Amino acid sequence: MKNICIVAGARPNFVKVAPLIRAIEKAEGAEYELVYTGREDDPTLESSLFEDLQMPRPSVFFGVDSTSLNEITSRVMAHFDAYLDENPADVVIVVDDLASTMAAAIVTKKRGIKLAHLVAGTRSFDMNMPKEVNRLVIDALSDYLFTAGTKSNSVASREQSDSNNTYMVGNILMDTLRFNHQRLQKPVLDVEPGAYFVFTVNRKTLLADEEKLKNMLVAMSESAGDTPIIAPLRGKALEVVSNLSPSTSHFQPLTSLNYLEFGWLTANARGIITDSGNVAEEATFNGVPCITLNSYTEHQETVTVGSNVLVGEDPQRLKEELLRMKAGEWKKCALPDRWDGRTAERIVQILLG
Repeated sequence: MKNICIVAGARPNFVKVAPLIRAIEKAEGAEYELVYTGREDDPTLESSLFEDLQMPRPSVFFGVDSTSLNEITSRVMAHFDAYLDENPADVVIVVDDLASTMAAAIVTKKRGIKLAHLVAGTRSFDMNMPKEVNRLVIDALSDYLFTAGTKSNSVASREQSDSNNTYMVGNILMDTLRFNHQRLQKPVLDVEPGAYFVFTVNRKTLLADEEKLKNMLVAMSESAGDTPIIAPLRGKALEVVSNLSPSTSHFQPLTSLNYLEFGWLTANARGIITDSGNVAEEATFNGVPCITLNSYTEHQETVTVGSNVLVGEDPQRLKEELLRMKAGEWKKCALPDRWDGRTAERIVQILLG
């Protein structure tokens, strides 16, 4: 029996973990434990999240809660080291590129345990980003690099001394989207499919530059005209955007929706404006036009094949693209390779092979 430890460090990780757990439960010869590095009463982990994703809550919580990346790293390392003393694992799976992800990866490797990274090979090529440092460290330590697309696969293979460690398994987010496609729930909002835009923002640097963000919100409002802009946001983002929003009834910040409601809103939108790579991936899956408020993306296939367009933080470019979106003059798009909903199955086959 192979013991698999899955480490999650933030709410978005669970969207990718859910299909992996289902695949492990269906397989023979494997058992798992799900560990969360944060608090058990983390307000972002509403009870409906695990119900919506059809997955169990974590069985272990480290309780690490800090805004200091170095403190997060050191505390998670200490907790995870103690955890492994009592709970030996054959493989540890870490998700994405958080400080807690890197911390768990370092402890795993120092103990000589096999390390798997989901999702590997993503790069911004900006070393001023803490997450870029995390990605490089985690990928360098990993025994299994599970990549989502051809570009990330080539990056991971090029950086590894042994390219046999790299596996293009596909985009695991698509497993979750396909699983939940028929389960999406329309939120209690006065909106009709195709008659509104969705706006999300979460990047700390963009939220901190209020003048720049305000200019972008004004550009969005002017371009959208009478088309409502629905903005489901969390925490600091909701506070900042609510304070800066143009005085128009068509711009509607609201408390973030649950997973299935948010999925319905984005799947049925006329278009999406976001700074989230995951939201841009979902837009490509649903064939919904998407504008990303960044000059790069770690998910290049959403631009080269999918429905995503990058505008940086330029209000004029945002305005121009949003006008094109409103006019229905968007580019043709398709699903990238291996967005077939079988990523988790491939991962488990590799781990048990």
